[in-house]
Amino acid sequence: MKKRAIFEEAGAAPAMAAPAPGAAAAKKTGARAAIRVWLLILAALVVVMVVVGGLTRLTDSGLSITEWNVIIGAIPPLSEADWIIAFEEYKTTDEWRLQNSWMTLEDFKPIFWWEWGHRFMGRMIGLIWFIPLVIFAALGMIPRGWGLPLVGVGLLGGLQGAVGWWMVWSGLSVRVDVAPYRLMVHLGIAFLIFAALVWLIAKIGREEWALLQARRARAPGLRFWGGAAFVTLFLQILLGALVAGTDGWAGWHDWPFMDGYFIAPEAFSMTPHVENHFENPAMTQFQHRWFAIVPLTLALIFLIKARRSGHRKSKTWATALFHAMWVQAGIGIVTLMLAAPGHMIWLALLHQLWGLMLVALAVRALFEVSYPAAQSVRG
Repeated sequence: MKKRAIFEEAGAAPAMAAPAPGAAAAKKTGARAAIRVWLLILAALVVVMVVVGGLTRLTDSGLSITEWNVIIGAIPPLSEADWIIAFEEYKTTDEWRLQNSWMTLEDFKPIFWWEWGHRFMGRMIGLIWFIPLVIFAALGMIPRGWGLPLVGVGLLGGLQGAVGWWMVWSGLSVRVDVAPYRLMVHLGIAFLIFAALVWLIAKIGREEWALLQARRARAPGLRFWGGAAFVTLFLQILLGALVAGTDGWAGWHDWPFMDGYFIAPEAFSMTPHVENHFENPAMTQFQHRWFAIVPLTLALIFLIKARRSGHRKSKTWATALFHAMWVQAGIGIVTLMLAAPGHMIWLALLHQLWGLMLVALAVRALFEVSYPAAQSVRG
C-alpha cells in the first residue's frame, strides 16, 4: 500500500501531471502563430507604404496620375505612346499649368513612378490581406471572435484607397496641391491601420484564457493615462499632416519663436478664421509645434503611474514611449531648423518613420496595461 504523505488531506485525489496538448490544441497554436506572422507582414508593408506615400508628397508627385482605375491602373505605360498619353492627361491639371509647365516628358516620368508605386503598393497590400484571409477561413484556422477584427482591418484599407482618390481629386482643379485636411485624413487612416495591426499582433500572441486572467491584474486608472497618451499622440500626428499639406515646414525656421514672434502674424491672415487651422502654413506649424507638449506631458504622467503600479513590463513600455517622444521632438526641431525636406529629405522621412514607431510603442504600452503580463513576485 502507498504511504500517505504527512500533510496530505484525507480523501485528496493523487496529483496528476498536466495532460500533454493534443493535436487539436497544437493545430490551434499553429493557426495563431501563422496569423501573427501574416499580421506582422501586413504591418511591415504599411510602414513601407507610409514611407512611399511620404516621398510621393515630398516630391510633389501625387497629382501625376489623373484617373482612378483599380484594374487597368495597375499597368504602367509600356510604350512611348502610352507615356505621351499619360503626360498629356497631366497637362490638363492646374498643377502643370500654374507650376510645372516647364516639365518635359522625361521630367514627368519620375513623379509618375512615385505615384504609380504608391498605388501599386496599396493594391499589393490588399491582395496580401485578402488571399491569406480566405485561406485561413477555408481551413478553419481563424480563432473564435477574430473574424470581425481581421475583416475590419481590410475594410479600413479599402476605405484608405477611396480616401486616397478623394484626396487626389481635390488637387486636380483650382488647386496645385491636394487639400491639406484630406491629406490629414489619408495619413490618419494609415496610422490607424498600423495601430490596429500592432494591437492585433500583441493580442494574437496570447491565448484567450490568459487575456481573461490578465484583465484581473490591471492597475486602476493606468489604462486611462495610456489611452490619453496614445490619443494625443495621434492628434499630434494629424497636425503634422497639416504641416506637410500646407508646406508649413518651408518657413519660420527659428526656435522656439517664429521669425521673432511667439506666433507669426501671418497665422491669422485667412477668413473665415477657421480656415487658418487647416490651410494656413504659419498656423499649422504653430499648432504642431506647441501641441507636442500635451502628449509629452501625458506620457510623463503615464510613466509615473506605471512605475507605481508594480507592473514591470508596463513600466518598461511606458519608459520607452516617453523617451522616444523626446527623441521625436528633437528630430522635429532639427528638421524645421534645417529647412527639411527642402534640403534634407531623409530627415523629414525619419520624422515620419519615428512617428510610426511612437504609435507602435504607445499601442504596445496600452496593450500591456490592459492585459498585464504575469510576473514573478520575486525581485
